[in-house]
Amino acid sequence: MLDPQAHALLKLMIDNGVAPVQTLGVAQARETYNARKSFTQPDAPQVAKVVDHQVQAKGSLEHGLVGQASIAVREYWPTKAKARFNDQLDGQGRLGALVYLHGGGWTIGNIETHDVLCRSLCEQSSCVVFSVDYAMGPEYPFPVAYFDVLDVYAWLQERMAHSELKIDPHRVALGGDSAGGNLAAAACLALKGQAQAPCYQLLIYPATNMLCDAPSHSKFGKGYMLTAEAIEWFRGNYVQDPTLYTDWRASPLLAPSHAGLPPALILIAGFDPLRDEGLMYADALSASGVRTQVINFERQIHGFITMGRLLDEANTAVSVCALALANALRPKLG
Repeated sequence: MLDPQAHALLKLMIDNGVAPVQTLGVAQARETYNARKSFTQPDAPQVAKVVDHQVQAKGSLEHGLVGQASIAVREYWPTKAKARFNDQLDGQGRLGALVYLHGGGWTIGNIETHDVLCRSLCEQSSCVVFSVDYAMGPEYPFPVAYFDVLDVYAWLQERMAHSELKIDPHRVALGGDSAGGNLAAAACLALKGQAQAPCYQLLIYPATNMLCDAPSHSKFGKGYMLTAEAIEWFRGNYVQDPTLYTDWRASPLLAPSHAGLPPALILIAGFDPLRDEGLMYADALSASGVRTQVINFERQIHGFITMGRLLDEANTAVSVCALALANALRPKLG
């Protein structure tokens, strides 16, 4: 059974004639998605500090790609009010961190659309969060966003190496929802084996296979907000050359090996076309010896975690993710 609150939301969209995203054009789709947050998202929680940065985009240029000159990154620091805060400090007074990548089909979404979610994860987990405004299609197609994520991760590690931040470089997680989950998984694959590779991955209903051939795509491809037509539009904006669908940087599920990746929490929604991709990725990680947990919000739709003003389970999901982060980033004793 679909969650009654999700059902009411879908009915409201139909009753109000909300146009499918793929019919709007890129500019209007972005504007509409930005405007929707005031209706669906809860109030933004207070955090201790928010700092905006511009990070130089190097990777795309080095690989002969046309990308954005700089990448906007928003840095969130938790307050000390939570009882969990002191548990997250190591012997040098450092916290753990999360590099977060927003969803939106590699086409829509930005730091602002996921500001509430990042604030909530920061405050509830007592970790520092870095939200990344990576380049999007169709202006900047695959793999520009992938290189942007790696640029930001390298920038963060460099800042920590120079003691600019009270963050432990060995306690940095990568996470994201939907398209952001795809990018987080791909970046973890790229960074595997490095001395300061991510220690954890938080993947919220991630896209893991650009072939889009899992059974849930046909089962839930109509009537549950994210449709098959929308997925095709998003994919076409990002991976504009179909011969690249099987590139593991676009389809992390198809990577030759998943061994040696950091532990993962994969959160999925039961009425989501991407549901099976998340399950398949979890199985691939587990089969490779990676400690992996899966939580299925069986009655929910794709994108629900940012809709806490309308969906009670969204707030539960945020708290689950924050607890998993806190546990994963807690400093090792001794």
